[in-house]
Amino acid sequence: MHDPHELVEADTDAVRRLARRRHDLDLDALRGALRVRSQTQAEVTRLRTELNRTAKARRSGPPTEAEKAAARALRSEVQQAESAVRAAGAALADLLLGVPNLPLGSVPDGDSGKEAVEIRRGGPAPRPVDGARHHAEIGETLGILDAPAAAKLSGARFSVARGAGARLERALGDFFLDLHTGEHGYLEQSVPFLVSRNTMTGTGQLPKFEEDLFCTQVGERELFLIPTAEVPLTNLVAGELLDERDLPYAFTARTPCFRAEAGAYGRDTRGLLRLHQFEKVELVRICAPEKAQEQLQLMVGHAEECLRRLELSFRTVLLPAGDLGFSARMTYDIEVWLPGGGAYREISSVSDCGTFQARRADVRVKRADGRKTPAATLNGSALPIGRTMAALLEQGVREDGAVVLPDSLVPYTGFRRILPGGGTE
Repeated sequence: MHDPHELVEADTDAVRRLARRRHDLDLDALRGALRVRSQTQAEVTRLRTELNRTAKARRSGPPTEAEKAAARALRSEVQQAESAVRAAGAALADLLLGVPNLPLGSVPDGDSGKEAVEIRRGGPAPRPVDGARHHAEIGETLGILDAPAAAKLSGARFSVARGAGARLERALGDFFLDLHTGEHGYLEQSVPFLVSRNTMTGTGQLPKFEEDLFCTQVGERELFLIPTAEVPLTNLVAGELLDERDLPYAFTARTPCFRAEAGAYGRDTRGLLRLHQFEKVELVRICAPEKAQEQLQLMVGHAEECLRRLELSFRTVLLPAGDLGFSARMTYDIEVWLPGGGAYREISSVSDCGTFQARRADVRVKRADGRKTPAATLNGSALPIGRTMAALLEQGVREDGAVVLPDSLVPYTGFRRILPGGGTE
């Protein structure tokens, strides 16, 4: 959410910044909505003043029937004007809710990942593509992934892991949470997987992306399945005034994530890369606005550390303005090497949302001098279980068909190798 006056000021650069992400800001509609809200507010003020004036001017003694009728009529006008103010405010809010965050000036130009700027590479050298196998094939051969079973249960874009595969999924979640809570200072949270429309709106999923969400309706109660733990974690402090001395807040949670993938028809239909349901460990940090960029770099390091500990090849890129998520003003994507597809694929997005989400969710910071300002919010994956498993299979498979796991996971899995047929050792 934006301050509408900042968007429509003659000398603002908001229009130019939004154009970098291919959003055409309708200034005429925005100015019109502001004008209507201002006019209706002025009318309420005028009528209330008139109501007070007539009350004070009335002679002593009981009011006459004419005076009573005039007062009733004036109060009715006030109520109608107040209703008009609410309608004007709702119309303005609807416009503002559709305006994405403004990209920072340091974000590169471009519309897709092709224009992303590579920052660094990490982990071992990428395994060659020649002879590489897709993780779905590897998992089927090992007997730990069963796509037909998933299709029988739920249709396309679901997964069933069994035996060592299910154990590996559980191990990855525990490993990530232990790392983030034990070494990176995050407070683990167990949060609901179903949230309200207001909660989804607070982090920017609604109203823009309603077609990508799964919604449940029981009677008059409407709840949405979360697409990421960012939604409940960030909204834990919705409507709150945070003491600057307590910041930053650092939250983490492991949750299932549910995504309709409405715009991804025909893409990545095989394997674990683009599912309707998957598990992920999410990181959220909440801080004073001037600390956001510092916190962003810290979070990127936390996500990268997961991949280093897992001995996976990856690279980190800075996304261009046209490829930013709706709520982000800067995003680093961390891409893991998948030799089966011969490409780096996104495994984590770490985003600085500035005050954008905090304004929508009404999260404020009480400063040392008493000022109250919007907070800054940041979020990132560290990491999704399925995509990490895909990378471990493709980078860890050996000529004999077995998959070798990194040393860091052995205490969590209880085995170092997954053998063809599903055995372990």
